[in-house]
Amino acid sequence: MNNIFKGTGPAVITPFKNDDLLVDYDALGRILDFQIGNGIDFVVALGTTAETVTLTHDERHKVYQFIKQRINKRIPLMVGFGSNNTEEVLDHIKSADFDGIDAILSVVPYYSKPSQEGIFRHFMAIAEASPVPIMLYNVPSRCGANMTATTTLRLANASDKFIGIKEASGDIEQIKEIIENAPEGFGVLSGDDAMIEEVTSIGGEGVISVMANAFPAEIVKLTNLARNKSEGALALQKSYIEIIDLLFVDGNPAGVKAVLSQKGMIDNILRLPLCPVSDETFKKIATIL
Repeated sequence: MNNIFKGTGPAVITPFKNDDLLVDYDALGRILDFQIGNGIDFVVALGTTAETVTLTHDERHKVYQFIKQRINKRIPLMVGFGSNNTEEVLDHIKSADFDGIDAILSVVPYYSKPSQEGIFRHFMAIAEASPVPIMLYNVPSRCGANMTATTTLRLANASDKFIGIKEASGDIEQIKEIIENAPEGFGVLSGDDAMIEEVTSIGGEGVISVMANAFPAEIVKLTNLARNKSEGALALQKSYIEIIDLLFVDGNPAGVKAVLSQKGMIDNILRLPLCPVSDETFKKIATIL
């Protein structure tokens, strides 16, 4: 299988209503229309930025059903299926409706700190169960474990179900090793908005982006310039440093939800244990906007 997820894909937030903390589907629809209208290449549902860990099983099902109906196969859809419990992931896969889902995004098991062999076996079990391609997701800062380049390449060569990796290790040498040695059709996507230009300049195929929730046209432009190795990509990346820092200083997705609320697109609501950005950060975001 080949990676069809190239360019810019927002890791879509889950907006909540101010009065009852339920999912705000009207706001979610507006966000998706806004992103697609500004040229994004694919959508990622139920990732970290979606506050997926605070959603019930039924809510997750309803959210991705809504998203796939809203985008209506206009662009590819990737949906998050991840856990630190392998059997739980397999159960979720068995109960899911995959019509309209082009791939799943699955994160390295978190908290339990598995060995590289444990990580490999976890993903091979998912590959056996999943009816659609799999995008691996390596984010050591959240998981407490780094999937090495050796393990990533081992998986890429073990099954053609693995079409790529969202790499958020921040280790450019590790990312470069994967890009240079991956089998044909296996793509590497930046998992960090601050590294879009750096990753794509060495052969990465795009980004799964937080910032693209609120600034889709800007991230599409940057990613396309970088993928084409065009002049100005590096300067554009550097110009976004301040806003990217503000998006993450009080945690994700608190920063991007603050931006979207200031744009009038959502209520500035998160589910505990996450909470909105500080007043200081909120004011700094307003100044940048």
